[in-house]
Order: sequence, then structure tokens, then C-alpha cells
Amino acid sequence: MKYSKGSVGRVFVARLEHGDDLLEELTSLIKKEDIRAGIVHFVGALEKAEIVVGPEKVEVPPVPMWRSFQDGREVLGLGTIFWKDTEPKIHIHSGIGRDKSFHLGCIRKDAKTYLTIEAVIIELEGVKVKRRFDEKTQLNLLEFEG
Repeated sequence: MKYSKGSVGRVFVARLEHGDDLLEELTSLIKKEDIRAGIVHFVGALEKAEIVVGPEKVEVPPVPMWRSFQDGREVLGLGTIFWKDTEPKIHIHSGIGRDKSFHLGCIRKDAKTYLTIEAVIIELEGVKVKRRFDEKTQLNLLEFEG
């Protein structure tokens, strides 16, 4: 295991509105406020999204299993914020459900807010971490400096 030590910095509370794209809005806020590392928590609902719910088989690199929905679902999520080169990369895992249908997975794209999402971003200061593409896993893994 590798790690970096830091402290809590600024805290942001945001409300996403109906139709907002979750990933685009969070990325915009992260860039505007220059949040270099952080944690994001959120609750609310998504009208639709495309998510990865696991690998097709346990192999390296993994082949992702994609799922999508367009029927409005409750969402509870947690993610990390670290940069890769000149762009922030948000890695979000979320429980997404409607009635008896439930998915736990990684929100990847086209995540449109239904009614509202409330998000809290906690900035991490002093950590020396960034994302770097790993050829073996084909993932943007954390890389620790110093």
C-alpha cells in the first residue's frame, strides 16, 4: 500500500438542478475553485445515466459491464477527486435504485439530474497524489509523489 498524508481544506455545498449533468457540473466547480484533491458525497435522483457495474470476468485488464437507465432513480454516491495531467478526474461509485431495481456501480457518463442532487465536496490539502494511466490495468490509478 502507498499513501499520502494531508488535511481538510475548504468545504463546498452545491445543489444541482433538474437536467444538470452530474459529472459536467462537478468538474466545472472543481476547475473553477481549483480543487486539486477531494472527496464528493451526494444524494438525490438521476433521470438517466450510463454506469459500469463490474467486470465481465475477473481479468486484467477488465472488460467493463455497462448498464444504463432512463426511468428516474434515487442515487446515493461517494467519489474521489484527483487530477490527471491538466484535467480533474472524478471517480464516483453510487447506489442507484428504483423500487426493487438496484445497481451499485461507477457513474461514467450522461448522468442527468432528476429534480435535484445535493453535493458536498471536501477539499484535501497537502496530499501529493495524481492520476496516471496504467497500461496493465488500463485504468487511471493513483500515483503518489514524494
